[in-house]
Amino acid sequence: MTTRFADKSVLITGGGSGIGRGIALAFAQEGARVAVAGRSAGPLAETVDLIERAGGKAIALTGDVTDAQDAARLVRETVEQFGGLDVAVNNAGVLGALGPVGEIDEADFRRVFDINVTGTLLAMKHQIGHMRAHGGGAIVNVSSNVGAHRRIAGVGAYAASKAAVTALTRAAARDHIADGVRINLVSPGPVETPMSTRPGENAEAKAERMKAEVPAGRAGAVEEIAAAVLHLASPEAGYTVGADLVLDGGATA
Repeated sequence: MTTRFADKSVLITGGGSGIGRGIALAFAQEGARVAVAGRSAGPLAETVDLIERAGGKAIALTGDVTDAQDAARLVRETVEQFGGLDVAVNNAGVLGALGPVGEIDEADFRRVFDINVTGTLLAMKHQIGHMRAHGGGAIVNVSSNVGAHRRIAGVGAYAASKAAVTALTRAAARDHIADGVRINLVSPGPVETPMSTRPGENAEAKAERMKAEVPAGRAGAVEEIAAAVLHLASPEAGYTVGADLVLDGGATA
């Protein structure tokens, strides 16, 4: 374990699996106290167990970031358990149903926006509120290369929501850097998680598709996304404000 984030308190939404879990493990490995948040207790407990078995410190907080009271409570409970909040990573998100824009179900469209956009807004609102009252902090949001950078057929709701996350994050960065709150985002392409696997696709078929679709010839590793998030949250990135770091193996180069 290293100590870049020693004595720092970190809150990660969507921390029960995939990219969120990888980010939580990476922060813990660098000395942070980590609160992982999400709607399902089981996966969060698994993340906490992985961290603790590696010698780190973590807690699980169940909650729904689309609920303003829950979003506030996640910050409050992190502060109560760890004595503060230095870094927040907003990773909670969903893909939604697949299909052309002309066939999007309105209820699903609203659900995707509620989780991906409104959830990010409410989480940031309460994180910023605490940080600017307690000496500042860093926030990193997880968006996607699909949206502001790339469009893919059949994921219109997701693309629109992630484009909104990108715009919202950069607006927040401008609004709050004078408050001592430094905000950035990462925009991953396909990563080795279930979200980037098509229905019925096995690992071999996915690997072949990645060779054809991604100039780097592969999907990204969760650890590569986590490393970028930790950099943006670190003091070394102190002059980086409102950056959108695209991590997609050259797909949008």
